[in-house]
Amino acid sequence: MKRNGFTMIELIFVIVILGILASVAIPKLAATREDAKISKIDQNVATLVQDAGSFYTSQGNDTWKKASTTVSKVTNVPLSKSATAMTDASNTQVAGKTFYINADKSHNCLKVVTTTKGDMTISKGTDTSGTVCKQVQTDVASMIKKHSFGGVGIVR
Repeated sequence: MKRNGFTMIELIFVIVILGILASVAIPKLAATREDAKISKIDQNVATLVQDAGSFYTSQGNDTWKKASTTVSKVTNVPLSKSATAMTDASNTQVAGKTFYINADKSHNCLKVVTTTKGDMTISKGTDTSGTVCKQVQTDVASMIKKHSFGGVGIVR
């Protein structure tokens, strides 16, 4: 007599093995997503400082202070106008403003304050306990300071 298919015990055994494999793989996928967020924010901070410095050096303080000089003209790094919401700041004047780098709607990792004199101060945001923000703040510790882009003496 030919036997077609699997017995119930064989099927249960396969399901148990698949369950064990899934329980090992799913936490790894969640950690990979967090690592990707952390890397993205780390790179964005470095890019923001470099872009702002380059813009200020090439355009001077007069252009930096103009109302027409918006975030989108200085950098493509996504900044938020609010610490508690992902409100786009790309059309906001750069000089003399406060911006935020958020991991998501409820996690404010870094605060960015600009002045009309060409300074940018990066400090820790309000979220110091979340996994992503905590790691970002550790990774970019050397950039959490006041950055001066040349002073008011640069005029174009």
